[in-house]
Amino acid sequence: MRRSDDLRRPPVDDLSLCVPVTVAHHMLRMTPIDGRYQRVHVATLDVSPVPVERTEGRDFFGNRTTQVVLNQPHDTLVVKVAARIAVDHGPAGQPQATPPWEAVREVAYGSADLTPQSPAHFLFPSRQVSLDPEIRDYAAVSFPPGRPVLDGATELMNRIKDEFVYEVGATTATTTAPMSFALRRGVCQDFSHIMISGMRSLGVPVAYVSGYLRTFHKSDEARLEGSDAMHAWVLAWCGKDAGWVGLDPTNGILAGNDHVVLAVGRDYADVAPIDGVIFAAGGHRIEVAVQVVPVG
Repeated sequence: MRRSDDLRRPPVDDLSLCVPVTVAHHMLRMTPIDGRYQRVHVATLDVSPVPVERTEGRDFFGNRTTQVVLNQPHDTLVVKVAARIAVDHGPAGQPQATPPWEAVREVAYGSADLTPQSPAHFLFPSRQVSLDPEIRDYAAVSFPPGRPVLDGATELMNRIKDEFVYEVGATTATTTAPMSFALRRGVCQDFSHIMISGMRSLGVPVAYVSGYLRTFHKSDEARLEGSDAMHAWVLAWCGKDAGWVGLDPTNGILAGNDHVVLAVGRDYADVAPIDGVIFAAGGHRIEVAVQVVPVG
């Protein structure tokens, strides 16, 4: 019995001992969602082999979920998502115009709102993000007393971009934030978890975002890290007026029209694109191909 939630598992060296999967139950979170800056015009999700059971739904945070059950032997599972989406972030806000981070912390801790968008859900430790003291001290450098919250978050994002090495294979989907912080290397999931751990430790609400990056670029545009696979970034709550603001520590940029949101949660465990259980023997591997292009 194997879990199926590690999209970054490296290919195994020898698949000769593999036998077909006999039974599989999966939870898919691979269909884009509507949001403040994103509108989904149409989206389809196809699964092969065809499941004997398929249930569409939404989780607590409003993410679209697809539960599937397969009971016929298979050695390959193919999930294809096609969508037409409009993303328009408009002009970026001014980080200096956001409230001091201490004021944001006070409002968040005093909130009685328990709706899915409430900052209260994103203040505390979660399954894959602990509140580590070393990461807290690292983040605190960017948050001196009275600094506007988005100004501090932007500096922290840029420090992670400059001081950590993007290296596929250095970590796995189960690597904890303290582990990747000690390594000073990893991928988008690791950098997002580090940023979340640091800011939550200071009392600033931060959420985890799973999504895609636009892969089509003009010849003179720099290619973004993570644009050929699933991507991750964070949403920082910057007070009632500014609301949730996306920051991409892997690329050192604010989330913009290149960022397509699939799901939002407290950490990767809430939004794993493919989760579940398979019954099989031997090794298995997962390959991801992503293409996000402008239309019209």
